[in-house]
This record gives sequence, C-alpha cells and structure tokens, in this order.
Amino acid sequence: MLTWYIRRRLAAFERTHGYDLGYARELLATDLRAFLAFARASGIGAYRRDVALAPHVAATLVAAMAEDCGPCTQLVVTRALADGVEPAVLAAVLAGDVGALPADVALAVRFARATLARAPEADLHREEILARWGARGLVSLAFAVVAGRFYPTLKYALGHGRTCQRVRVAEREVEVARGAPPAPAATVHAHRP
Repeated sequence: MLTWYIRRRLAAFERTHGYDLGYARELLATDLRAFLAFARASGIGAYRRDVALAPHVAATLVAAMAEDCGPCTQLVVTRALADGVEPAVLAAVLAGDVGALPADVALAVRFARATLARAPEADLHREEILARWGARGLVSLAFAVVAGRFYPTLKYALGHGRTCQRVRVAEREVEVARGAPPAPAATVHAHRP
C-alpha cells in the first residue's frame, strides 16, 4: 500500500514539474527502506529560516550547476519561478553574472562558490551571513548547498545523470556557466629561515 502511494506521488511530481524521477522509482523498486532513507535526506533542502527565498535558491542553484546535472538545475529554476523568484535573478545566477545580482543573492552565490571550492573566502562570507541572517540563515544556506549537490550526485551514481547547456528561465533559454568558478587564490606569504 505504501509503495503504491509513493508511486502516485512520484508520478504527480513528474507531471507538475516536467521532471523525470526514474532514479527515485528505481530506488523504490530496489528497496523501500533505501527509498525512505532517500526521502528523509531530501528534507534537508526544505529547511529555510531567517533568509529570503532568492538567496536560498541561488545557493542551491550554484551547487546543482557545480554537479553538472542539467535536469536538476532546470528543476531548481522551474520551482523557483513558481515560488516567485525573479527570472532576471535566476538568469544572472545561471550565467555566473554576480554583478547583476542583488547584494543578498550575490552573497549567497559567493558563499556557495567558495564553499564548493573549499576556498578561504568562505570564512569571510560566512561571517557576513551570520551578521546579516544569523546562525539559522547560515544553516539554511549550508543545507541549500548540500541539497543542490545531493540529487545530481545520486542520479549520476545510479546512472541517471544528464547534462545540458541551456536552462529555460521564463520565456528564454540561458547559457549555464558550468561548475563553481574557482574562488580567488589566497595570498601566500613565504617564510624565510
């Protein structure tokens, strides 16, 4: 009975969002416990406290782009548009045009990029996030980065990963700046004996 209900929910999601959940159906067919573990882990991306929707989506989008899964990137955009995020903001994130973003969204993008690159600049962005949105805002953005990587990574591991070069934002296609651009290198000081 539970499996039947889950299959119906997956089919409804696919119809609503135009997204192939074949990998999730495969998990369900393989082992109900595996699917339930996946479903529990999926909830991490839904946590958003004390930070606006656009920065949260931007951090998720940067992480999804870094994993190079076109359908996952498209899904983030489709859902963000339905939730009211401005198309111009999404297009700028996709294109890697941080200068065209509002300050709060640009901060989330810089933080996500630095986090993914394991760059020291992440510390500075983290301090600014804490000052602006507090600890729950930081956790929200950290979870957004994890969630953005979670789905494409799982799909590729199961053999369902796909790539694309363009993502539709409202009425136009946007060329995607693939991956997280490397953060600027930290200055290294030579030590003399």
